Amino acid sequence: MTPEEQLLHIAEEHRAAQQSFTGSLKVCVAAGCVSCQSDQLKKALDAAAKKSGADKTCKIKGVGCLGLCAQGPLVISEPDGTLYHHVQPADAEELIAAISARKPVERLAAPANQPFYTRQKRIVTENFDRIDPEKIEDYIAVGGYGALIGAITTRTPAEIIEEIVKAGLRGRGGGGYPTGLKWSTVAKAPGAEKYVICNADEGDPGAFMDRSVLESDPHRILEGMALAAFAIGAQRGYVYARAEYPLAIKRLKLAIGQAEKRGLLGRDIGGTSFSFTIEIRLGAGAFVCGEETALIASIEGGRGSPRPRPPYPAEKGLWGKPTLINNVETFANVSAIIRNGSEWYSAIGTEKSRGTKVFALAGRINNTGLIEVAMGITLREIIFDIGGGIPEGRKFKAVQTGGPSGGCIPEQFLDMEVEYESLAKVGSIMGSGGMIVMDETSCMVDVAKFFMEFCKSESCGKCVPCRVGTAQMYDLLCKISEGRATRDDLALLEDLCDMVKHTSLCGLGQTAPNPVLSTLRFFRDEYLAHIDEKRCPAGVCKMRTAMEVHA
Repeated sequence: MTPEEQLLHIAEEHRAAQQSFTGSLKVCVAAGCVSCQSDQLKKALDAAAKKSGADKTCKIKGVGCLGLCAQGPLVISEPDGTLYHHVQPADAEELIAAISARKPVERLAAPANQPFYTRQKRIVTENFDRIDPEKIEDYIAVGGYGALIGAITTRTPAEIIEEIVKAGLRGRGGGGYPTGLKWSTVAKAPGAEKYVICNADEGDPGAFMDRSVLESDPHRILEGMALAAFAIGAQRGYVYARAEYPLAIKRLKLAIGQAEKRGLLGRDIGGTSFSFTIEIRLGAGAFVCGEETALIASIEGGRGSPRPRPPYPAEKGLWGKPTLINNVETFANVSAIIRNGSEWYSAIGTEKSRGTKVFALAGRINNTGLIEVAMGITLREIIFDIGGGIPEGRKFKAVQTGGPSGGCIPEQFLDMEVEYESLAKVGSIMGSGGMIVMDETSCMVDVAKFFMEFCKSESCGKCVPCRVGTAQMYDLLCKISEGRATRDDLALLEDLCDMVKHTSLCGLGQTAPNPVLSTLRFFRDEYLAHIDEKRCPAGVCKMRTAMEVHA
């Protein structure tokens, strides 16, 4: 059989086995639900099905992240499509009886057709509720590895790069650099030895997009990396993941082993001359290792600190060889583009921001969880339609996008389209996809102080502007929050923001002032209240008394 026929045979055989079941209960086994004991729930469902004899007709299946993380454990019943939330192991027998009787358990059922799901556009997360992340056959049954086999047997590397260029895919790691341009640069770089690196060092507070993709659909990342390797002429790849993601790492290791066993990774993939191996490198959780040159230094066994650019990794990267680095979500888009075509992908989103974006909704919002939306959707739609608005009837105040590198966006911009350029205009960035919502109980001085403390702690210390500047900015923010500052201190803070932004070596220092600058731009009155009136409008900051100040 040809490689394509082999894949088709595996898919048909697996689908036929699944058709012997008349129903199924799909249990979310991503980290959010596992932390609520969904793994124990799955065991209880297996036991209840076996006890009642329903195991012959009802398939109990672990699937990826189902999005509504705050309402877990989550279970989907098929074929009716009922979503159950807050399910406990004690509910197992009732769910098994319900699926046999074709009657849902109303007390556990989530509202049907809720905007959280209907307003999303799923590409990266399209398989999350369809496949068991620990079974390669499930991935193949939904078309997995078809794009890779088709590319290496019927297309040229140049054609694959051209498809990515035409699709308009931009890097989802934060900078939004055109992916096709980066691939073509590495492909054209001289030298026979090249590398592909997947940056899975997701470190923004409140961000869990990449972790969820690795936990829910690991083969999608492997296929995207292999397609990139074929396009640029690489034979070795690395996934750089933080050790704080044990479940993602476990499933990634399992997926690599399964793909090698099926001949979809390793030597002579699909009976062709194309060979590609993938190894995992664990990071110790340093935020600066999200910067590509620091990441490379860490993989090489050195200290994770950045180096000046140029030369860029595309020309001189891992061990001095041309290296392609994209993040998890970027690679997760690749197989869909190759499978469906660049015209299909480029029709989604806006003119300059094509496709979709995965966001982690966190903070003061009703529907905490993972979402994927088309670029160009407004902040209002995300926060109030998909996110369900602000809890306890409180008023929306701001949303932080882009993590410590981003900015706080106030209410006046809620109808702004979410895309790279629009976010930059209001002093924020897309980032990797963290989105933290704040209500009237948040103090913006305290928010800026929180992110500055994070940047200060995570600075590698290699350059003075970042090492010293972030520490001084943090001290000034503490002074303001405690009511000890003057307007001269505020002027000094703004000068430091400008200096750190324009003189730091890498992206960590260059973007560290963003939360301060954006809060100063839109919430200056709160800073002045702390300084002039010695009060915190939100009642968060504890003002020091005159006796404490002079002590």
